[in-house]
Amino acid sequence: MIIIDKLCYTSKLRYTNASIKTALAIITLLVCVIDRSIALSVCILFAMGYLTIHLGGISPSHYFRLMRIPLIFLFLSTIAIIINFSKTPLSAFAVPIGNIYITSSRTSLLFAAQLILTALASVSCLYFLSLSTPITDILTVFRKIHCPEIMIELMLLIYRFIFVLLDIADSLTCAQRSRLGNVNLKTSCKSMGNLISALFIRAFKKSSFLFDAMESRCYDGTIHVLEENYPAKKNHIIYLIVFELTLIILSVILRICGLHI
Repeated sequence: MIIIDKLCYTSKLRYTNASIKTALAIITLLVCVIDRSIALSVCILFAMGYLTIHLGGISPSHYFRLMRIPLIFLFLSTIAIIINFSKTPLSAFAVPIGNIYITSSRTSLLFAAQLILTALASVSCLYFLSLSTPITDILTVFRKIHCPEIMIELMLLIYRFIFVLLDIADSLTCAQRSRLGNVNLKTSCKSMGNLISALFIRAFKKSSFLFDAMESRCYDGTIHVLEENYPAKKNHIIYLIVFELTLIILSVILRICGLHI
């Protein structure tokens, strides 16, 4: 199992009602994306981190390691927003190179910070859900809200094949390294091509075997999984309502006070 799947099964919130956790993550995510305030994004980021680490019992090192992945991507993707090449210096900074400047405006820096924090806060909402709720429980919630059955089955099969492909890729990579398949750039490129082609062929065979196994077990077009029911507690529902109302009120206050950035 990959680390996210392993952590969600060991979370202290594992046996909390899945509908409550899904509603908390999705509503908070929508509030964050719609508002796009730096202050509110920071509050959501810390709140979701607290829920995941303190209440969920997830190791801070694991959590920050997972958050580092989107953070690196966001920094690289926002460079194009921050950096400008212009003949006139802008308000934030300007580094002269010949007749042009590598420069940026304060508006661009503010927009980049807003984009990064909003994205990180949104990711923290999804991490809260994925690090506390197994995929089968999430799909049960989708089934309760009458999500199309074909979408649920596709999500389950895709999720299953993530592990299959990772396992195959890991074994192939180990075999290549043991045969010095990455000793230099030329052999690394050749090994990568062989890895991709072998992975495609084996994944195709695995999917065929999986379908044969499903049909031998009377597959009728619907994948049935064991569903565990954890009743929602009243105090959890109250906490959910209070938390979301607090975020909405905070957003309104920030707009009224002119602090919505």
